[in-house]
Amino acid sequence: MTRPTREATADPIALPNTPLADTVINLIRPVETPSVFNHSIRSYLFARLVAGHLGLAAGHDYQDDLLFAACAMHDVGLASDGSHRQRFEVEGADRAAELLIKQGVSTADADQVWQAIALHTSPGIAERRGTLCVLVREGVALDFGGPVGTDHLDAITDEQADALHTAYPRLDVIRSLTDAIVAQAAKDSKNAPRYTTPGELLRERQTFGRTRLEHAYRTSRWGD
Repeated sequence: MTRPTREATADPIALPNTPLADTVINLIRPVETPSVFNHSIRSYLFARLVAGHLGLAAGHDYQDDLLFAACAMHDVGLASDGSHRQRFEVEGADRAAELLIKQGVSTADADQVWQAIALHTSPGIAERRGTLCVLVREGVALDFGGPVGTDHLDAITDEQADALHTAYPRLDVIRSLTDAIVAQAAKDSKNAPRYTTPGELLRERQTFGRTRLEHAYRTSRWGD
């Protein structure tokens, strides 16, 4: 797969200039809310910054196209045109892997993306499943600014964060994302097993009207 140049990745908001990245964007942009779409793209940009902080190089330690695909599609299980018949992480992982294979990505690489998406809400497990899972989990966590746990929040400079948020504004992401997860979870009991992220967010919304995630986000570094 074609990957961006070193010069391109030096820009904190540069996206991969590849046919696969274009296909991924064309898939998610029409079917995700602007808030969730921006969150997905920021997750990739944060993940790439974490990779640099860890001394990981695109093309050597990880494939940038796969990192982009996994981050950009990690919430595609919430898409408006989805079947919504299983928990959103798994539905999104299935949809992403199907798209990648149709685009000529190997089954092994598509499976890496599947794992990274399916496990992105599973701390303590994702970190044991390889570099791609680690980077996706960290990229997503960083976009929450601290409340969901990340070891690399201080590795992001204010200037880098400002660039990401200017290009892809937050748009009340925590409420918007929680709304989408809860709506998907409420459609079928299989979508919201107890003690999973969608199951607990649905239970907390129904019981208390507000989730712990929304409450904890008041302490986010990003301030919204």
